[in-house]
Amino acid sequence: MKKELSIGMSLIPILALIGAAALSIFIWKAGMHVPLMIGVIAAAVVSIAAGWSWDEVQQMMVKGVERALPAVFILLIIGIIVGTWIASGVIPTMIYYGLSIIEPSMFVPIVALVTGIISITLGSSFTSIATIGLAFMAIGEGLGFPPGLVAGAVISGAYFGDKLSPLSDTTNIAPAMAETDLFSHVKHMLWDTIPAFIISIILYWFVSQASASNSGADTKVIEAMKTGLNDVFVIHPLLLLMPVLTIILMIKRTPAIPALMSVSILGGLLAIFVQGATVTSIIQVMTNGFHVESGVKALDSLLNNGGLMSMLGTIGLLILATALGGILEETGSFEVLTKKMLSKVRSAGTLISTTILSTFVVAFASGAQFLAIILPARTFVKNYKQMGIDTKNLSRCVEAAGTVGINLVPWSVPAVFAAGILGVSPGEFIPYAFFAFLVPLMNILFGFTGWTITKKNYSHESKDKDDKGSVAI
Repeated sequence: MKKELSIGMSLIPILALIGAAALSIFIWKAGMHVPLMIGVIAAAVVSIAAGWSWDEVQQMMVKGVERALPAVFILLIIGIIVGTWIASGVIPTMIYYGLSIIEPSMFVPIVALVTGIISITLGSSFTSIATIGLAFMAIGEGLGFPPGLVAGAVISGAYFGDKLSPLSDTTNIAPAMAETDLFSHVKHMLWDTIPAFIISIILYWFVSQASASNSGADTKVIEAMKTGLNDVFVIHPLLLLMPVLTIILMIKRTPAIPALMSVSILGGLLAIFVQGATVTSIIQVMTNGFHVESGVKALDSLLNNGGLMSMLGTIGLLILATALGGILEETGSFEVLTKKMLSKVRSAGTLISTTILSTFVVAFASGAQFLAIILPARTFVKNYKQMGIDTKNLSRCVEAAGTVGINLVPWSVPAVFAAGILGVSPGEFIPYAFFAFLVPLMNILFGFTGWTITKKNYSHESKDKDDKGSVAI
C-alpha cells in the first residue's frame, strides 16, 4: 500500500544528490553523471520503501525521460552544426572579422548584446552559445580577456534572448503550465528582463575596463590568430550569410529540428565546395568534431570542437536528470516539500519568493530546465488564483529561476553544456553570469514592493467548476 512521503523521505534524494555533487566537484573531479545516478537510486529506494513497485518506479523514470527526447535530438544536431560550421569556415570567419573590428574596451558588453540579439532571433540559448558564443571565446582569448568573464557575458546574452523569444521552448512551456497565454507572458517578462540586462551590460562595461587595462592584449597574439585562421581556412564575408539564413529560418517559424538539420547539412556542403573538404572528412567531422593544428594553441583549443559524439555527455546528464525528476513528480515528493513553505505564504511577496525558492530546489535536485519550470508551475498555479494574482506572474517567476537562474547550478544541464562548448568550467563563469543573478532577485523585489505584480479575479473559474459538477434534480 502506497503511503504519502514525509518531508524527511522527500529530502533524501535531494540531499543525496547535493552531497554527491559536492564530493564530485571538490574531491572526485568526476562530473555530474555519477551524482545524478546516486540521486536516481536514492529516489527509487525511497519510492519502493513508500509502497511503489519497481515496475511503477521504472515507468516514472521513462515518463520523465520522454519529456527530454525533443531536447536530445536538438543537442545532437547542435553538435553537428558546431563541427560543420567550423569545417566550412563560418565560425572561423566570425572570429577573424571579430578580431579585426572589435574595440577591446567595449568587447564584453558587445558580447552580451550581440549574443542576446542572435538568441532572440534563433529562440535557442544552446545554438547561440555554440555558434557566436564560441567565436566570441576565441576573440576574447586574442584580446587577453579572462575566459570566465567572456563566457559569463555569452551566457547572459544567450538567456536574455532565450527568455524573450516566442520561438523558445521554455518560453512556450512556462505560460502553458501556469495557465496564461504566451504573449501576455512575454510582455510581462519585459519588466524583469530588460532592467536586469541593462544592469548586466553596465556591469560588464565596468569589469571590462579593468580587464582591458590589465589584459595586455598583444597585437602580435591577435595577428598570430588571424594568420592561423588564414592558413587553415578560406575566410570570406559571404560565409556570414549562414548565420543570417539560420535567423531567417527561425523568424519564418520553421520547426527547430528541420531548421537546425538544414543549416548543419549546408555547413557540410560549404566545407566541401569552399574549403575543399571531402565527403568522408565531413562525415567524420559530423561524428567526432573538427580537428586542426594551426600552430596557435589558444585557437586550436576552441576550433577542435563539435560533432555528434561531443553531445553524448550532456545528453546522458539530461536523461538522468529527467529520470530523477520523473520519480520526484510522480511520487508527489516535490509537493510534500512545498506544502510546508506554502503554509507560511500570506502575501504576494512570500508567494513570489516561495516560487523562486522552490524552482531553485528543483534546479538543484535535477539540473533540468523543463522540470524546474513544469513542477513549480503546476504546483503553485492554484495558489496564485486563490490569492487573486495573475498567473503570468507565476510564469515569469519560473522562467526567472528555471530558465535563467538554473545556470548558477554547476551540475545543471545548461551549465554543463556551456562549459563543454566554451571550454570554461562552471566555477569560472558563474560569478560573471550577472543576468542569472539579477533576474530572480528582481522578481523577489517586485513581489515585496508590489511593482508590476498584476492582480486578476479567478472566482468565475471556481463557479464554472461548481456548475459543471452540479447535478440537476
